Amino acid sequence: MSGFDRGGGFLADCPARLTVELLADKWSAVVLYGLGEGPVRHGELAELIGGISRKVLTQTLRRLEAHGLIRRHAYAGVPPRVDYELTPLGSTLLEPIRVLTEWARANGDAVLDALDAGSESVSESA
Repeated sequence: MSGFDRGGGFLADCPARLTVELLADKWSAVVLYGLGEGPVRHGELAELIGGISRKVLTQTLRRLEAHGLIRRHAYAGVPPRVDYELTPLGSTLLEPIRVLTEWARANGDAVLDALDAGSESVSESA
């Protein structure tokens, strides 16, 4: 049984659906994985990830913090310093993200081929 029965999984108010929606965000899994080696400053995380604006990174970090997956540490000083790290709950997502990454590496070309094939059939029928 897949766990996707009509009466159970992924209903609108289901915690599993909330979690999947959180992780389906373009940057959430990347940010979580970027924090996998330990505390990182905002600018370092932006450089590590690449391609994410500081504004979007800040929004993503706030959302992940609100859901208990990361922790923000602010240190007084001049200039002030802020580090981000995974919570124990957030750390439990590293392995599933790693597995999904491996799947993407193994199957990415097939997904792109299917996308290309679909694009060709749409343009042929037009």
